[in-house]
Order: sequence, then structure tokens, then C-alpha cells
Amino acid sequence: MGKKSSSFFKTEWLFIGGIILFLLIFQVFPLCYLVIRSFVSDGHFTLEGIKRIYSYSLNISSVMNTLITATLSMIFGVCIAFPLAWLVGRTNLYGKNFFRSLFVTTYMVPPYVGAMAWLRLLNPNVGTLNVFIKNIFGLESSPFNIYSIGGLVWVLTTFYYPYAFITISRAMEKMDPSLEEASRSCGASPVKTLFTVTLPLMIPSIVAAGLLVFVAASSCYGIPSIIGAPGKIYTITTRIVDYVSVGSKESLTDATSLAVFLMLVSFVILYISNFTVAKKDYITVSGKSVKPTIVDLGKWRLPITILVSMFSFIVVILPFATVFATSFTMNMGKSVFAEGNVTFKYWTTIISRSSILKSTGNSIVSAIFAATAGMFVCIVMAYLLKRTAVKGRKIPDFLITVGSGTPSVVIALSLIMTMSGRFGINIYNTIFIMVVAYMIKYMLMGMRTVVSAFSQISPSLEEAAQVSGSKWLIRMRDITIPLVLPSVVAGWFLIFMPCFYELTMSNLLYSNNTKTLGVELFLYQTYHSQQTASALASGILILVVIINFVLNKLTKGKFSI
Repeated sequence: MGKKSSSFFKTEWLFIGGIILFLLIFQVFPLCYLVIRSFVSDGHFTLEGIKRIYSYSLNISSVMNTLITATLSMIFGVCIAFPLAWLVGRTNLYGKNFFRSLFVTTYMVPPYVGAMAWLRLLNPNVGTLNVFIKNIFGLESSPFNIYSIGGLVWVLTTFYYPYAFITISRAMEKMDPSLEEASRSCGASPVKTLFTVTLPLMIPSIVAAGLLVFVAASSCYGIPSIIGAPGKIYTITTRIVDYVSVGSKESLTDATSLAVFLMLVSFVILYISNFTVAKKDYITVSGKSVKPTIVDLGKWRLPITILVSMFSFIVVILPFATVFATSFTMNMGKSVFAEGNVTFKYWTTIISRSSILKSTGNSIVSAIFAATAGMFVCIVMAYLLKRTAVKGRKIPDFLITVGSGTPSVVIALSLIMTMSGRFGINIYNTIFIMVVAYMIKYMLMGMRTVVSAFSQISPSLEEAAQVSGSKWLIRMRDITIPLVLPSVVAGWFLIFMPCFYELTMSNLLYSNNTKTLGVELFLYQTYHSQQTASALASGILILVVIINFVLNKLTKGKFSI
């Protein structure tokens, strides 16, 4: 960008300093205190807390359950995602654009909605799918039990395989296809090329995708709390929430010990994914803009399309349709099509009950604040990373990446322990503590979008304005932001949506005045009315689909949630 004025240099440092200060106060300090708290008691270093917490058989089983379910979800998620990514990206599969959109649908919605759906389908006593299969085959007992390790793994897999699908699909789009084409020209079949060329080249991306699924599954709270807890299958996240709900000093210490374990696991995986696997990934990427040869499935085209359609129906359409149908069902023991069993009262409830409306308002306000403040940080960070060479600019980038990789339950617990007035800042039981938690967790989603936009835009207009004497803030307002506005809008929604329906952090941080929609839905599902919860979930699904459609149109298909 050329030589910068001293005022611009000071402005750069001012913004970097402000962002770093925010992250140090609300992210680094709380997480460090969390670690220290687990090893320090009454001012002295001790391992007694660690020994005590891991001497309980229930905690040991929760750790094992977390590792087992996350590992199996990772394996199954990758095994599902890779062939699907190959089929929609490299073959002439019928309707592949439709399937591409359908496969990532579960990525756009709260995981606990999936738990609600499969609970309705595979309940061992009255599950719709279980009853259907029993009647068809004349079985005496239900073939499936959602309240099991297998049930938990199934729901985690169906809701987190899109993480792997998106990662692998993007890597496959960037991969140099010349080696595949060389293999085909030498006479290798499409299947042989897939296993001898494509798969080996994709290994780094597959590993990264698998690690992403592992972290997401191990950090999940909504699915284990709705499906695992009734079957007495506890995970680290559900145990942490149980300890926090007790509220005593000892229980908080126990919660920190479990949280530190989960945090360390996530950080190790984050390091492997971002600093080890990512370096190897560049070997497979081409700088050329070329399209790979599309593999003709031949006589297998229709059968494979039918199989993919069946998978889509079972994993995506059936669960969402079940939630939607439940929201209109008067008696859940009967079919929604039974005479007199259709009702609209639960939809009337969600648009008229004051507590739900207040929770919805809290969710909207907190998500708007988090998305707006988060995007301000993202724009500044993207500019500093792509348009300047100032020292220290990568520090906040690193901290934002770490925050995104930190389990939600850990972020919430660390803020509870440090932002309650003990250290001079008291935002506990306010909406601001939720905004801070949301920003720490979801800012990376917006930042990557804006950074990508800066990478694709030539800095020549900004340089011309600078030569003409335009100050940095004016250049940002008049030139830079208008150029990256579609990406800014997309990034804003990418932060807004998960904040709007977030459950894990909100469940730990809310008060009577700050209850959010995710918490309201969870409470209705767990304690009050599953039909009302289904109506709320259906409303969220409709909103997500509408926003995703609008965003897709506004950005001409470049961005979606």
C-alpha cells in the first residue's frame, strides 16, 4: 500500500490494541483463570480437586462417553461426507445442486432440533419410526432405542457430518485436477482414480474435516442433554452444566476440572488441524482456475441418485417433517392425520405467550449486538491482515481462532467465574455477558468471510485514494466497505444466526430477564410441552431457510448460512 502516514500507523495500532485488549479481558484472562482455578485451592497449588473429580465413576464414564461418541461421530461423519462431496462435485449425479443444498441444511439449524426430531422418531416405546417398522415386520419390540450410545452417535453424526461435507467439498473444488486427468488418460477407471489419486490427495482435508466433527461433537450440549441424559448416558458437557447448576464453590471447582480437560482436548485438535494438517493441505491446491472432468456414472447414475435421495429423506427431510408435524399434533400418542388430532394452538402459543416473545426479543437483541460488534472487529482485522504489514496484526487473529475452537460450555463457565464482580467487572446476569460469549465463539465465521473478500479485491482504488490524501477512515467508509459489502452482509448473518438460536452458553449465562429463545425451547422440550417446543423449532427452521434464501439471492449464490 506504500508508505503510510504516522497518523495511519497510530490508527492501526489503536485498533489492534483495542481488539487485543477486548480479547485479553474477556477471553484470555477468563480461560487462564479457569485453568488456574482447577489447580489452586485456598491459594495453594494442589491436585486434590483433579483427583476428586476423576475418582467419581460417573465422571469417568462421562469422559469415556464423550470420547467414544465424538470419535464414532467423526469416523461415520467423514465416511458419509467424502463420497457425498465426490458425488456432487465430481460426477453427473442427478440433481446434485439440490443435494448440495440439502446436505448442509442440518448445518444451518440448532443441533437440539435434530435431537427433538429423532426423539420423536426412535423413542423405544412410541417412536413413530419404531412403531412403523414394528407394524410392517410384525416385531414384538422396537428395533431402535434412541436412549443409547448408538442413538447418541446417530444424531451427532447426522447433524455434524455437514461440517466435514463443507470442508471436503471446498478442498475438492480447489484441488488441482491434473493428476486425476492424467490417471484417467492412462486408462484408470473412475473408481480406481478415486481411490489411488483423489483420496490420497484429499487426506489432509479429510483429517481436518474429521477433527472439526470431533470437536463439534465432543463440545455439544443440546443433543446429549435431550437424548443422552434420559438414558443415563452423560457426557462432559452435561456433567459441567449439572455441576454449575448446584452453584456451590466445590461444584464450580469440579466443573472447571472437567472443563479444562475438554478445553485441552479441543486445543490439541485445533493445533493439529490449523498448524500441522493445514500446512500439508497446500500441496494439493492449484493456483489455476480449472474445472475438473466430470465423471460419468453411466448405468449407475439412476441407482446412485435413488440411494442419495433415500439418504436425504431419512437424514434431512424426515426429522424436520417430524418436528413440523408434532407442532400441529394434539395427542402425541396418535398420528397427526388422526381425526381431530390437528391443532394450531401451539403456534398460537408461541406468538402470543409473553415469556416466549420476551425470550425471542432477547435473542434478537443479543444476536444483533454480537453480529454488529463482531463484524466491526472482523472488518478491521481483515483490513489489517490483507492491506497492512504492521507488526502484531496476527495476534488478535490467533486469539479469535482460539476462541472459535474453545468449547461453548468452557467459554460460558470461564465468564461466570471472572465477570461476576470479583475482578472489577460485573456483567453477570446481563445481556452483555451473552454478547461477549457469542462474539468470542462466532466471530471467526464472519472474519474468514471478509478476509476472503479482501483477498479477491485489488487494493488499487484504495492506493489511489491514499495518494490523493484521503485518510484511512474515509477510505474505509467510501471505498473499502462498499467493495466488500456483500461479504460483510454474509458475515453478519453467519454470526447472527448461531447467536440467535444458541443454547449451550445461553443455558449457563441467562437470568430471568435475559432468557433466550434457545433456552426457552429447551425448557419447553424438557419440562413443559414438546408440541410447543416443536412449534418454536419449526419457527426457527422457517426463519433460517428464509434468511438463507435471501442471503443466497443477495450475494448471487456466493454466500449462504
